[in-house]
Amino acid sequence: MKLGVAILTMGTRPKELADLLESVRAQTAPAARTVVVANGCEVPDLPPWVKTVQLAENLGVTGGRNAALEHLKDMDLVLDLDDDGLLVADDVFATITTLYEQDPRLGIVGFRIADETGATQRRHVPRLRAGDPMRGGPVTGFLGGAHVLSTRMLDEVGPWPQAFFFAHEETDMAWRAIDADWKVVYEPHLLLQHPRTSPARHAFFYQVNARNRVYLARRHLPAALVPVYLGVWVSLTLARTRSLSGLRAWFGGFAEGWRTPCGPRKPMRWRTVLELTRLGRPPVI
Repeated sequence: MKLGVAILTMGTRPKELADLLESVRAQTAPAARTVVVANGCEVPDLPPWVKTVQLAENLGVTGGRNAALEHLKDMDLVLDLDDDGLLVADDVFATITTLYEQDPRLGIVGFRIADETGATQRRHVPRLRAGDPMRGGPVTGFLGGAHVLSTRMLDEVGPWPQAFFFAHEETDMAWRAIDADWKVVYEPHLLLQHPRTSPARHAFFYQVNARNRVYLARRHLPAALVPVYLGVWVSLTLARTRSLSGLRAWFGGFAEGWRTPCGPRKPMRWRTVLELTRLGRPPVI
């Protein structure tokens, strides 16, 4: 199976990107192609074996990943990696290929992400009951920092939701995959080392977080679940957020989610709702 690697960069982490590319190059089973997308920045100085794509403006995570996919259409698998991550082991690509060869309905494989000390944050375990990050298996979501997509699955469910820019785009992709009977699996033995971060480090985190929650509901939920899902997240946000400016930004994004286009609506089947619930994450939380 041909594996392509996609990496987005904004040109702010040249050393980390260079280290990541070294870890990609060191794999015992080489990638067929590695694409680095310069997302609204100058193309960095990269090795000749790396294909570079320059975007005139920052199209966000979703736009950048879609640009990379245009250059990886002939691959069987696409591995997305954060530019400040690092592949610690050298058999990652070989393990990925084996997983997909064993299961033709495997659509998405999510990595475990750990910091330099080996610790995995609870928010990086893509399921409820996240106390043990080494427990893998079927899940309802995956991490954006390191994951693999089947291009056969992408041909069926479509690319990244361009309007999202960033935040919850992985949930959007996972819901579409599961609704089309593809499997989403968390494989903790696939490890990306990544610095410990908070999603709130992005200035407009609260805004896009709320906006994209509404986008998810509008695009994918049966009508009866839309008010339940959004009501739960309004309540959780009020309970968790201590910043008045953060709350103002969140509710501004919530309103934006209703008045701006988010792509076509295709409600998931009730069978998919039951499957998400069976996997421990009903689509209302």
